Amino acid sequence: MADWGPVIIAVILFVLLTPGLLFQLPGNGRVVEFCNMQTSGVSILVHTIIYFGLIVIFLIAIGVHVYIG
Repeated sequence: MADWGPVIIAVILFVLLTPGLLFQLPGNGRVVEFCNMQTSGVSILVHTIIYFGLIVIFLIAIGVHVYIG
């Protein structure tokens, strides 16, 4: 049986933390902007750090496992 937990968590977080899709931190005109579909280098860096932190929490600290099959 394969462990699909890391794959599912990584894909969900990648989609949700895409800069400009749901929110952008920092925004172009404000600290946080919602659904503006634009991005910047600083925003990509901030979202990458948030993504890495959440991946570490879910996969290493909590240990999410999903077995299919």
